[in-house]
Amino acid sequence: MLQGKHIVLGISGGIAAYKAPLLVRLLIKAGAQVKCCCTSNALQFITPLTLQTLSNNPIYTDVFAPHNEHQTEHISLPDWADLMIVAPATANIIGKFAAGIADDALSTTFLAMQKPVIIAPAMNDKMYSHPALQRNLQTLTTYPNVEVLPCADGFLACGTNGKGRMLEPEQILYYAQAALTPKTLLNKKVLITAGPTQEKIDPVRYISNFSTGKMGYALAREAQNRGAEVTLISGPTNLTFSPTNSKSNIINVLSADQMYQAVMDNATKADIIILCAAVADFTVASVGSSKIKRGNSDLCLQLSPTQDIAAAVGEIRKNNQIVVGFALETDNEEANAIGKLERKKLDYIVLNSLRDEGAGFGVDTNKVTIYSKQGGKNMLPIESKQKVASDIFEIINNSNKAY
Repeated sequence: MLQGKHIVLGISGGIAAYKAPLLVRLLIKAGAQVKCCCTSNALQFITPLTLQTLSNNPIYTDVFAPHNEHQTEHISLPDWADLMIVAPATANIIGKFAAGIADDALSTTFLAMQKPVIIAPAMNDKMYSHPALQRNLQTLTTYPNVEVLPCADGFLACGTNGKGRMLEPEQILYYAQAALTPKTLLNKKVLITAGPTQEKIDPVRYISNFSTGKMGYALAREAQNRGAEVTLISGPTNLTFSPTNSKSNIINVLSADQMYQAVMDNATKADIIILCAAVADFTVASVGSSKIKRGNSDLCLQLSPTQDIAAAVGEIRKNNQIVVGFALETDNEEANAIGKLERKKLDYIVLNSLRDEGAGFGVDTNKVTIYSKQGGKNMLPIESKQKVASDIFEIINNSNKAY
């Protein structure tokens, strides 16, 4: 997480600089303090007043300016920072970084920075594909503290479509969080289910629930941030999961049966399994081949129970795996959650309650109680779902069970 972290945002002179204010806002909203370091060309696209106002800090643009906060700002900023982000990073500034040239505020700050650095390239597709630029990017990947982000494909400012777009600020935020998260799950495989399922009634209707998938996606991001290889099995949501390593992936499913099959195919490969999805308990026994008309006033749907994924995982689990379940209860909450923990051979169960305002479906916060099979009980306050995800992995990490 970024709470209390110090971040230097380097901005060079590309059109994507117009996205820098949004990135500043996102970083501050996540709890970080931000100071901006700009090239003179960057100020052709974004004003100093905008950056100063949003960051609540002076910006650094001139090595020799008489009004700098410190006499050697390019040294003081790296000492102050926990992380440096360069977004956008133009071909020009990437070339300077790779060659060790330090002739302006941003390049001198980069050269003095020994903490983690994230570089988000942005340029025309022809510039991006040029051998010199690719060579410079390859050089930067050899620096132990530097992570070079990929470029996106899409519409470019020059009017063409191609690879060269800077990643969106929300995506860069995920990389920043990952860079500053302890890698407690390095080389571990984590399987997470998220979202609702849809059980078809006929070709145009289905039975589902109010789950949005936010809690499961927060868990997937947190696991990635901690260095894990994540397999996210997701029901239909409006969310996106951006794998930040080549071994993470997402499997999209619709029905409870599809989710069951996906979990069974991947469960034995995982070190940690977190079953967060709101899977339907019942499915329609006979799906109509055509749309059911309103005139059928005696319509009665016959429902059949779906496969119990948590119980199935409990039967095939290995001794060295950790399995976490979720329970959403409205009555006898603790007793029902503990009963599920025991019956389904889980290590932990996370109890959600619909009784608490700001918890449950469709919101960005949650309030949970985590029970362990050893009898432990952790009651968490209402907090962001991303923080809940962090707390869950901390509890797992601090347990006595080796994994």
